[in-house]
Amino acid sequence: MRDLLREVCAQEDVVIIKGHVAKDYVHLFVSLPPQVTISPLVQRLKGKTAYKLLHVSSTLHQKFWGRPLWAPGLFCCSCSNHT
Repeated sequence: MRDLLREVCAQEDVVIIKGHVAKDYVHLFVSLPPQVTISPLVQRLKGKTAYKLLHVSSTLHQKFWGRPLWAPGLFCCSCSNHT
């Protein structure tokens, strides 16, 4: 999962400052360029990681057949001195 997240972020010029991948959640603290918006970025992160994980792991593929791998929601907030 870590490598997949790094790969997608590198393609989008997103810098992962800090991250934590646990059994049932992922936390990322990232620095985004101005042209990247958070919602499409999260869609790409979820979509590309789910696609690759489900095609690599037959166990996950059987368990999540016909169901989404990721929960539908997300939480984001900003921390910056810029407006």
